[in-house]
Amino acid sequence: MAGVDEAGRGPWAGPVVAAAVVFGAGSPPPPLRAMITDSKLLRAERRAALHPAILACADAAVGVASVAEIDSMNILHATLLAMRRAVVRLGYAPDLALVDGNRAPCLPCAVRTVVGGDRSCLSIAAASIVAKVTRDRLMAGLAVDHPGYGWERNAGYGTAEHQAGLARYGPTAHHRRSFAPIRRLVEGRPGVVA
Repeated sequence: MAGVDEAGRGPWAGPVVAAAVVFGAGSPPPPLRAMITDSKLLRAERRAALHPAILACADAAVGVASVAEIDSMNILHATLLAMRRAVVRLGYAPDLALVDGNRAPCLPCAVRTVVGGDRSCLSIAAASIVAKVTRDRLMAGLAVDHPGYGWERNAGYGTAEHQAGLARYGPTAHHRRSFAPIRRLVEGRPGVVA
């Protein structure tokens, strides 16, 4: 059984990342099991510490949908695509995929959606951690080449720092032009940054 979750649906910049995690029988060990929860409830340091521990006792894979894919198909469909890619990258079809949320991606196995699954299902919570850590690291890497937006701190979300960077430097190739604040900026309309 695979848990599947995503990170990065709401940011103004960067790809959306999904992860699929399959724990074997008897894993994770009880101390680790007690620490795994929805990535949004954990500090960055705790997520970073849990990430390798999860990978050490599970099969895990990551799928990404690019900014171009987000802009061409919308964020929901890009998220479902990233989830499909994560499950396919496991290298085998699990018997069942438990997917956080209420929309099921097209997968090579049975699928069940679980609203709030990142707080109620261990494998989905683990997938949320793997996806979030992966995406945060990716955004920190992009921040090296695109300083001034604060992506290493805000992961591409529309924070005041990110808005100030947009006002000063304009959008990059990593900005989601289909998102209203970026679209308005590209079209030269007011109301982009607060």
